[in-house]
Parts: sequence; structure tokens; C-alpha cells
Amino acid sequence: MRSSAPSRTTSVTSDPSLIWTGSVNDDVRIGGSVGLYDTTLRDGEQSVGVVLDPQQKLELARGLDELGIDRIEAGFPRVSRDDYEAVRLIAGAGLRAEVWGFSRAVRADVEALVELGVEASVIESPVSDLKLEALGVSRESMLERIAGAVGFAAEKGITVAFFGVDGSRADLGFLRRAYETAIEAGAREAVVVDTLGIATPEAAAMLVGSAREWLGPTIPIHFHGHNDFGLATAAAVAAVRAGATWIQGTINGMGERAGNANLVEVALALDALYGVSTNIRFDRARTFSQQLREVSGYELEPWKPVVGENLFRRESGAVASQFHDPPSIEPYSSELVAAERSIVLGKKSGIDSIRIKCEELGFDVPEQQQTEVLAAVKELGTRKRGLVTDEEFREMIERASRGGGG
Repeated sequence: MRSSAPSRTTSVTSDPSLIWTGSVNDDVRIGGSVGLYDTTLRDGEQSVGVVLDPQQKLELARGLDELGIDRIEAGFPRVSRDDYEAVRLIAGAGLRAEVWGFSRAVRADVEALVELGVEASVIESPVSDLKLEALGVSRESMLERIAGAVGFAAEKGITVAFFGVDGSRADLGFLRRAYETAIEAGAREAVVVDTLGIATPEAAAMLVGSAREWLGPTIPIHFHGHNDFGLATAAAVAAVRAGATWIQGTINGMGERAGNANLVEVALALDALYGVSTNIRFDRARTFSQQLREVSGYELEPWKPVVGENLFRRESGAVASQFHDPPSIEPYSSELVAAERSIVLGKKSGIDSIRIKCEELGFDVPEQQQTEVLAAVKELGTRKRGLVTDEEFREMIERASRGGGG
């Protein structure tokens, strides 16, 4: 780790022979490594309509552990009996990842963590005037709450990362006071929080750099971002460049509104484009993404980075002509993320698409018939406004072989 090592002792860097990005990024590479803190089971569950029971959360925590996540936020035990039970199960599951809890700057929240034997936790407190005014709490009162809750947690031996809610919209002078109050009370780490996803990458870097300057080099800084303006991954990368040693986020980018930073996307961008390693197992990302989708009831766009079903499927005939040479049409190998490459047929297919599909299905079709079949594929794809299935393609081949045309 760049200054604070995660629980796993070795960072994983993808095989460079599987990444085909050229040299354009060489001058902006960062290097080193960064830890990944997952909050899918707490912040991710805040997605509208998602309810995960304790057993589902336990199975997801095991999957996150196998995925290579360094820290897993098991939940906020005072939310409900189910959340309490989920934290208990995950804390006792013997995972390699560190298990963290979540608490407001409220003594009763911390007491629940102590009761469960949780050894580390985020403690959150709103720090923007917009939040404080909405809650009817003064700045001074909130600083007292921060000192009291963090101090109590530290006395009980809990490692605390102070989490300043809506920090990206806070007055910088007060934000500094909040961080310093937490550290003086016993917090060991600090989280820069862009609750509403409004920080540009440049602003995220400024906030991380400021926190490092205020708190000194021995305090690890996290970055927690949201994706309301589509900048969560870019902001996370900027935070790492500015010195963040932990990136918080979720799998599939789950979360309120437009979601959180997507940890797998962040990890791939850091690794492939910036030379920053993590412990993520990219070859397990697609399987876990599907597991999470099934229990949460959400689907993803087929063009979603890393896990989308269309990433290595090709319909375009122009691209099919280069299908034999993956680096010419893909930025990284399907092998990196354990995906299968395939040709699919439709309106945009070309003669190479037909040739490759014939080889795949074991058909020996003369070139003249391939042209006839291509015309039939294009006609059916246009009429269906979709793809031609393998079964439909077989029927076309059989008709062409009988001399029946398309």
C-alpha cells in the first residue's frame, strides 16, 4: 500500500500481456498500490427497493472476500435486527478481509458495535452547513458529538475512520476542524466524502490533498464518491493521485440515486491505465456481479465496463473481419475478466461474420452460399429489429443447402 497496507500482504497486478492500451498513458502513470473498501452491503443496499437478508449478506461478504476486497463494511447494526444479525454473521465468518462496521456519531450506535465485537468502523457525521441546518444542529454541537462518539469508540479499542458526510460541500475551515477533532479524539483514519457526487476530479484531488496536509502523513485518507455526474471513477483516480490510500465504493456501482463509485471499474482503470495495483481478482468480477444482480433484483446495461455482456460480443461485419486479432478491436483481453468472445449475427453482420459463425457451428458452406446467407441474416435482423439466433441461422443454412434461397 502507498502508506497503509490492507490485510492481504500482496497486491495483484494484471498480466500486462493481457492489456493493450499502448503507450499513450505512460507519462501519467502513478504506480504503487491502493486498498479497496467495499460498502455494497450498507451503502449499496440503499438502492431503492433493495432488501438483503442476513444470510444473503453473509454469502455476498464471502464473495467479496474471494473477489479480493480488502475491507468489507458489514453494515449499520442499529438500523434493524436483520442488520445487526448480518454484522454478527460476517464478523464471525473468518474472512481474510477486514470486517468494518458503520456508525453515526451517536454513543448508542457505537455501543452496538462494541456488543458485536466489531474491531473497526466508520463513524459518520454531517459536516456541511446545508446538512447541519437541515438537522437543526450547530457546528459546535456537531463537533462535540464527533469527539464524544469517536472518543468512546477509541476507548473500546475500535479502529475509527472518521467520515465527514457531504464534505465536498462543507466550508473548508469547518471541515478541517471536524477532521482534527476526530483525530484528536482517537480516530486513526479519515474519509473524504463526496456524498452527492458533485466533486470534479480536480476538486476530489484538492480535498484529499488538503486532508493529508491538515492531518499529516501518518493518517490514511480514504475517498468515498458517488456517480451523480458520471465522474465517480475519474474522481477516485484523481484521489489516488493526490495521495488517498483507500478507495470506498460498491460492486456494480450500487447505491442511492446514481450510485457509488464502482470498485471493479476503479480497480481496472487504476491497474491498466495508471499502473496502480489492487488485490481485486478481475477473473471473478463477472461472476460476483451476476450474483449481486440476482439477489438485488437489478440488471445492468449490456455495455457496462468489465461485466457487461456485450463487451466481447461482435455484430459489426467490419469488426468481425479483425476478430482473429483481439488486440486490434479490444483494449484488454477477455481472459483478464474470464469472459467469452463471440460473434453474433444481425443487420450489421458482414461476410466474415458468416464465415466465423459457420466455423463455430461446424458448417461447411461455399462462398457463394455464404453471400446468400448473409443477405438472409441482414433481412431477418432488420425485420426482427434484433439478433438472429443460432437456431435461425441453422435453418438458413439448411434452406441455402437445399437451394431454397433466403
